[in-house]
Formats: sequence, structure tokens, C-alpha cells
Amino acid sequence: MDKQYRRALTLLKGSDSDLIEQDVRFRYLAAKCLVECQEWEECLMMVGGWEEDSLDSIDMQDHHDPDASGKQISYYSALSLLRGKVYDALENHGRAVKWYQAALRADPFCYEAFQILIDNHMLTADEEARLRQGLNFSQDDRWLALLYQAKCKKYDQQSSMEETLQELERPVAEECEPSGLDEDGASAIVQRTPSVVFDQNRTGTATPMQSPADTQMTTPGSVASEAVREPSGCGLGLNVDVMVCRAEWYYHVGAYQECYALTSNLLENDPYATEAYPIHITASLELRKKNELFKRAHKLVEEYPDRALAWFAVGCYYLCTQQYDSARRYFGKATSMENSFAAAWIGFGNAFAFQDESDQAMAAYRTAARLFPGLHLPLTGMGMEYQRMNNLHLAEQMFLQAHKVCPSDPLACNELGVLTYRNQQYPASEQWLLRALELVPGRLHAGWEPLVVNLGHCYRKQQRWDEAVQVYERALGLCPGQAGTYAALGFTRHLKGDLQQAIEDYHKALGLRPEDTFIAEMLAVALQDEAVPEELEGDDVFG
Repeated sequence: MDKQYRRALTLLKGSDSDLIEQDVRFRYLAAKCLVECQEWEECLMMVGGWEEDSLDSIDMQDHHDPDASGKQISYYSALSLLRGKVYDALENHGRAVKWYQAALRADPFCYEAFQILIDNHMLTADEEARLRQGLNFSQDDRWLALLYQAKCKKYDQQSSMEETLQELERPVAEECEPSGLDEDGASAIVQRTPSVVFDQNRTGTATPMQSPADTQMTTPGSVASEAVREPSGCGLGLNVDVMVCRAEWYYHVGAYQECYALTSNLLENDPYATEAYPIHITASLELRKKNELFKRAHKLVEEYPDRALAWFAVGCYYLCTQQYDSARRYFGKATSMENSFAAAWIGFGNAFAFQDESDQAMAAYRTAARLFPGLHLPLTGMGMEYQRMNNLHLAEQMFLQAHKVCPSDPLACNELGVLTYRNQQYPASEQWLLRALELVPGRLHAGWEPLVVNLGHCYRKQQRWDEAVQVYERALGLCPGQAGTYAALGFTRHLKGDLQQAIEDYHKALGLRPEDTFIAEMLAVALQDEAVPEELEGDDVFG
């Protein structure tokens, strides 16, 4: 209680009865004291004797005590967690992951180990799925298995996540009513938009903020009233962790407004639910709610000046107002205060990328890739920077590595499509872009308009004019008023020989972007091409 760790350690070591050797509980207490004193090597010696190759047989040596609820406390799990923290402090992340997994397998209720693995992105989506499958839960503990599933990466759970969340939110059998529920609602990470390959004002690939696709989601309040009794659920619809998982799912599928409404309602009822702030801040950033970001950032700095979350919110506000120097300063402060804050590292790199400062952006992305081996976004960001610098070979390596870490991310597939397009490998580009479209969750959103435009360029390069025109028109349906898309559509129709429609499209593009010399030149060429046949026809009639 008084934080006199060295005094407690002295008492434990100086005891005549050798308490540390006799009882594993005293060994654990001594190790905790060494951790607080940051004596990492001595702590490893204190909890030593169990190596990785003996993890499968260590259960026979485990020691359990019942807690107040009657459940068994696994001291092997506790010591494994402690050893994982020591290896983490020594930056030996490989061994840290092994011991965190060992702690969780020994005791699935060791939530701290699970939280470290998930929040710090130590595992890929496949590794997370394998870890969940290896945990033994009883039927009474199904709620915890579902909560673990909801908290894991959602790229490979497109078909099952909604069912998982609904079961968590649904009342238990004795509380079920025939009427539908009516409840309002790591953390998310600032991402980057897909690259485009034609529009000269949008050719850069360093624009932050990926916008996932919008979709028709079944919300808790949209369940129709039924006379039939609903199956039993877990009754956790008002639980903060479950509501945050629901908000993260909304964010993942691009339903930013629903995500924002859910987290706003949650924070209104519980202003100190800090676990809801990261996803609320990123949803506000996607919706460009400057006033909301300013208010939340100001409150967080007042309440938690020593936490990285507060300065992350300040950085997001300045990113929203396009004050990139201030944004990167506060993102940098957040990363210095909490080295394991993945969202701050990505935002830090994006703030540099916005200003075309590739070297600093690459440094931030490299650090994030080293700290968070299960997160593919730093690799994607590095690939974008290499592509911007025309280092296409290294860009391809980064994109392929990101795709390997997360095969279900459409952003990496889009970037690979752009890269192969620049290498004039148009059939391969088409395959990557079509794959990206398949991976977009739900319906297409305006944020994925560059992906659709890229596919149109690919069709145009292969002289598939009709398909290119259809794709460009689809892009205009997603995001009207884009001069580059109108120019591409006019250029395609010009090549096809549909001069009148091409001239109309060129006029629309020039009206939106009068300073574009390419559009003006192509309009002049189209007008000239249209005038030549008319002159020849006039000579035939009046000659």
C-alpha cells in the first residue's frame, strides 16, 4: 500500500523460513516487487525454471487457490504474465508473446494477458483466431469467449461478428421479451485512403485516413418485434466493453455516424469511460467534427494530462483542421508518454505524410511496425511512401508483407493494384483491384471511390471502353462532382469515338477544375475532331 517495494523484498528474502522457496505466492510477491523496482534480470531469475519447451507439461506443477468467488487462481498463469511483462520491458517481444499466450492458456480468465496481446497488436488475425480456439471455456463462460472474439481483429470475421455482438447484447432467457431491443450504442487506428492512378491532383498515395465502406447494419434497435421467444443471450447490451466492440464494428464497416452516435451516448452516460474515447475520437475525425474533437480533447487534457490518450485527441483535432505541424507535435508527445499506443504512431506517420516528409513518416511507420508485429497498417504506410518516392520494388515488398499479415484488407490489395498498374501489368492490376472490391465490407462508400476509379483506368488501358465507362459512372454515383473522374470518362469516350459525350464530360470536368491544362487540351482536340467530319460532309454537299 505504501509502495515500499524494496523493504518488502528485503523482508521476503531475509526471512529465516525461506518463504520464497516454500510458497509460490511469496515468490510471486517478490517478483512483483522486482518489477516495480525495474530489476528485470533479477525478476527473471526469481520466476525462472520454466522454459518455453516445457510449457505443455507445466500444468502438472501448477498451484491453484480458490478466490472469493470459488474459482481457482492459477499462479502459473500469474507468473507467466509477469514474465511476459519483463520480456516486454526488455524489448524481447517474441518471448513476451509466448509467455502471454502461456498465461492465457493456463487460465482463460487472465484478461490482462489477453488485453496486452490484443491492444498491442502482438498477433496477426490468424494467430488471434488460433489462440481463441485453444482456450477451454465451459458453457457457463460462453460470454467470455464471445467477448474475446468481439475484441479481436475483425477483418476475418465479416460473416460472424454481427451474430457474436447480437448474442452478447441479447437478454438472458428469463429476461427475454417479445419486443425488440432499443439500445443506443482500440481501439481504432487512423488509416489512409486508397491511392489513385490517374487524376493528377490525386496521384499521391500519402493521404491519410482510410474510409471503409458503408453498409446496412442490423443495429440492436432494428430487431423486429416477434411473438416467438428469442434465444437466450448474455445480457451484456449495456456493458461498456460490449458497446465499444459494437462501435468498433460500426467503424470497421464504415458506418461512422452510427459509431459516433453510439459512443456519444455512452460517454454522455459515463463521461469517464476512457476505453470508449479512442474509437469516439477517430469516428469524429472521419466525420470532420472539429468542435467535438476540440471539446473532447480539452476535457481529456484537463482530466488526464499524464495520459497519452489526451494528447492523441489533441493531435486528431489538429489533423482535422489540417494544422499538420501541431498534429505531429502532439502525436509525438503521445507516443513518448505511451510507447504502446498504436493509433498515435499511425497518426504521427500520417501527419508527416500529409506534408510529403517521407523520411520522418517512414521512421514513424518503421517504429510502429517493430512495436506492433500483428498490425499491417505501418507496412502499408511504408509502401505508400516508397511508391511516392518511385521505389517500386521496395513498395511491392511492403505491400505484399502487409497483405500477408492481413489478407482480408482491401487497402493493401488496392495499393498492389496501383503498383502493378504503374508497372504496366494491367491484367494483374485488374485482379488485385477486383479482389479489393470483393474484400470491402458491406456496400461501397464514397471513401472507396478511388478504388473504383482505379479499376476504370485499368479497363481503359486494356481498351475495354464499355466496361471502363460503366465503372467511371459507378464512381460518379459514389462521389459526384469529381473533375478527375469526369476527365477520365471523357477521355475514354473520346478514345471510343463518342465525341459528343466526350465533349460534354470535358466541359463538366473543366467547370469543376478550370485551371487543368490537360482537360482544356483534350477538349480542344475533341472539338477539332468533331469539326473535321462536318467540314468533309459540307464539301460533299455543296461542292
